Amino acid sequence: MSQLATAPAVRAERAAPARPYRRRQRSAYLFIAPVGLGLGIFYLYPAVSTFVLSFAEWGPFGGHTFTGFTNYLTVFQLDAFWTALGNTLLYMLIGLLTLPAAILFAVLLNRDGLRGVTVYRTLYFIPFVTLPVASGMVWKWLYNGDFGLINQFLGIFGLPGTYWVSNPATALFAIGIVQVWSQVGYYLVIFIAGLKAIPKEYAEAAEIDGASAFQRFWHITLPLLSPSIFFCAVINIILTLQIFDLVYVMSASATVNPAFGASQSIVSLFYEKAFVEADKGTATALAFLLMLLIAGLTYVQFRLQRRWVNYV
Repeated sequence: MSQLATAPAVRAERAAPARPYRRRQRSAYLFIAPVGLGLGIFYLYPAVSTFVLSFAEWGPFGGHTFTGFTNYLTVFQLDAFWTALGNTLLYMLIGLLTLPAAILFAVLLNRDGLRGVTVYRTLYFIPFVTLPVASGMVWKWLYNGDFGLINQFLGIFGLPGTYWVSNPATALFAIGIVQVWSQVGYYLVIFIAGLKAIPKEYAEAAEIDGASAFQRFWHITLPLLSPSIFFCAVINIILTLQIFDLVYVMSASATVNPAFGASQSIVSLFYEKAFVEADKGTATALAFLLMLLIAGLTYVQFRLQRRWVNYV
């Protein structure tokens, strides 16, 4: 009898700690609610809407009709799509050159006793915080075939210049160089932070054992910097696959630039379909295909990172 009488009291004592836990849970949900709400409204809802509307034909004054996979078939039959896809992948490969350049500058700026490091970091970071439109305009003047400084500099050495952004053979690479130039500073800051986190004892011990500077960098610094390299590679590929501002500013349009097709990216093709030709069905299909491409490449990177990223 006494056991039956004390059982509810024991259960009440055991259940008591759950209340603070649930209260903390509610508080946690309230804290993440604004972020979750913004994520849902500005990212998830547009992504789901784009996917649904990519199977529909949009009317000129609103409304849409379900058309199945017609928009995707239209995209795959466009020559401009395959050209833009190849250009976008080439932009991605050129953009990856930003990482070794940033690592090189980070190693140079991380040397002991170097003066003015803060000034150098600021100078490298300024192009990243400059608006892409402003950078594109300045570089467009530098690339100008008639009075551009680059052609004048080449002329000093007797080298011929060209219309860099109007020549189909050079337009994409000219824009890619500007892309690399504008992003080096961002990755430089991340790599310097990664280098600061590497214990100096490792390099000192290797130096005592007779390892050269290159061997210390290759066998110690680079492996321990691999988490930062992996993070930067993921961000870099995602950003370069969405390149638009520089292409839009420097290539103008197909009517005024004969090299426009040779430098057009997927996003600039999306802009042309959605806002110039008002073909929003094809445009939404393009946007969703680009999202699939980014998601697929990001997944592959996360799968492969187990083989080369060292988390000490």
